[in-house]
Amino acid sequence: MPRARITPDALVSAAADLADEIGFENLTLAALAKRFGVRDASLYTHIRGLADLQERVALRALAEWADALGEAVAGRSRYDALVAFADTYRALATGHPGRYAATRHPVSSEGLAESAGAARIVEVCYALLRGYDLSEPDATDAVRLLRSTLHGFSDLEATNGFTADHSLDTSWRRAIDTLHHVLDNWSEI
Repeated sequence: MPRARITPDALVSAAADLADEIGFENLTLAALAKRFGVRDASLYTHIRGLADLQERVALRALAEWADALGEAVAGRSRYDALVAFADTYRALATGHPGRYAATRHPVSSEGLAESAGAARIVEVCYALLRGYDLSEPDATDAVRLLRSTLHGFSDLEATNGFTADHSLDTSWRRAIDTLHHVLDNWSEI
């Protein structure tokens, strides 16, 4: 790729793709520079270093997730919204493992202030739960339950943590059905 095409946005996009290929934890400036056919030092014109690059990839991934999750639940409610949210979450986590790892990377308060991705994900979670008519503090507890369940399953699936000879899709659907039942009967629990 010609040097003229190197921009901060192009670097972050390539770094996110590279993270999906080799793992976010394996992302290095040397690997990214190699992808662009330049020396590591050339990247410093556009980024401050690896920590800056990692934060930018994390913010990009959070924004992408917010967009995808928001689109998934738009116009849906209750069970349909839950299934759409959960299936999108799983597809993102297993299909983009580097980006998924990046969403869990610590981001500075300045970075969060400049990018609304993380806040939009939380908003989408709360919007999803409005259909279950939960008020605080139950809504916060439900968001935590939702995230824990989806993250746990997706993370185990992505790292081949499930070894039983049983359909992952069947287990996934049962987990979502159980979440729906719990959310639907929250006041009785």
